[in-house]
Order: sequence, then structure tokens, then C-alpha cells
Amino acid sequence: MASKIVIVFSIIVFLSTIASITSNPAIDLMGGFDFLGICLRNCAQCKKMYGNYFEGQMCADACVKFKGKIVPDCEDIGSIAPFLNKFE
Repeated sequence: MASKIVIVFSIIVFLSTIASITSNPAIDLMGGFDFLGICLRNCAQCKKMYGNYFEGQMCADACVKFKGKIVPDCEDIGSIAPFLNKFE
């Protein structure tokens, strides 16, 4: 009977530990946010969404130039307007 209590208690502790764990892949090894990586991933995502209408290379160059301080949001026309073109 005591072993069942220990097992139940261990499971409760394990589940409460898992529930408190959070993951943040945008944090680099030095503890800061990896804005450049976020910016480049967003450029790639927008390129997948808009295809030839989106200048992915120009977006990536802007990320590098501004060190990730501008982050394109594929659903915000204002943030991706400089990278759109009229593909005919």
C-alpha cells in the first residue's frame, strides 16, 4: 500500500514538473533573443506563402543589414510591402 502512494506521489510530482516547463526557441545561447534568426525565418515563411510575389532575398538582406531589428509579419502588409513585387 505504501508503494502505491509513493508511485502516485511520484507521478504527481512528474506531471507538475512537466507542466511548469516552457520552451522558447527564439533565445540564443547567450541568453538574448535571436532577432536575426526570427527575421530570417519570417522571410522564408513569407516566401513560401507568396511565392514569386515576395522578394525573399531582399528580405533576408534587410534582416542582416538591420541585424533583425525589422521583423516581417506575413499577415501585415505594412511590414512586407518593401519586399513585394508585381510578378506578371
